Amino acid sequence: MPEPMLTLEGVHSFYGKAHILNGLGFSVDRGEVVALLGRNGAGKTTTMKSIMQLVRPRRGQVCFHGSQITGMPPHKVARLGLGYVPEERRIFTDLTILENLEVGRQARRADTPYWTEADMFELFPNLWERRNAQGKAMSGGEQQMLTIARTLMGNPSLLLLDEPSEGIAPIIVEQMAETILKFKAEGLTVIISEQNLHFARIVADRAVIIEGGEKKFDGSFAELENHPEIRDAYLSV
Repeated sequence: MPEPMLTLEGVHSFYGKAHILNGLGFSVDRGEVVALLGRNGAGKTTTMKSIMQLVRPRRGQVCFHGSQITGMPPHKVARLGLGYVPEERRIFTDLTILENLEVGRQARRADTPYWTEADMFELFPNLWERRNAQGKAMSGGEQQMLTIARTLMGNPSLLLLDEPSEGIAPIIVEQMAETILKFKAEGLTVIISEQNLHFARIVADRAVIIEGGEKKFDGSFAELENHPEIRDAYLSV
């Protein structure tokens, strides 16, 4: 069996004294799209930040391509090929779309899809139409697209998408789903954090449910459908 691209083992992460992730562990294979599911406050975003080392796990380890990255500075984690799209987007509002894309550019990586500006504008035609507009003049949906495009310009081998469908118009949500399916077709490995079960089911191969910073389920969506008690316990509002 090939080695997983990413593995978390017994990860404990804190904000100050608040214990958020409590021994979390799961793995992601190359080319897989995995959805982290759970209610608000379950620990999904902290999981993303712990992978990127924006939150340093106090115990446990995170391995990427077979090497431990726990405790590594986040900018070095990014250079290894981990791309992170935060929920709050964090574009450079005083830069144009073209300038934001240029900021994210990294060199091509072996065995990883290669993305260019032309690819970004093909994925997100709205960005081409407004390519010389400053970030602060863009809608929330356009900013979400730009954040993803800027991250892809780093040619990541693993893309972390935190709540990609949150707070954007339904038509943009549909476009976002189509985009993630294109990533999958290109062979890009993706982890998405989601509360929208319908969206996650469309784009992901597998679900990992988190509650209280612990893994409660890890399996296919077909398996999840066969266990409605799990869905009701951890995903129902």
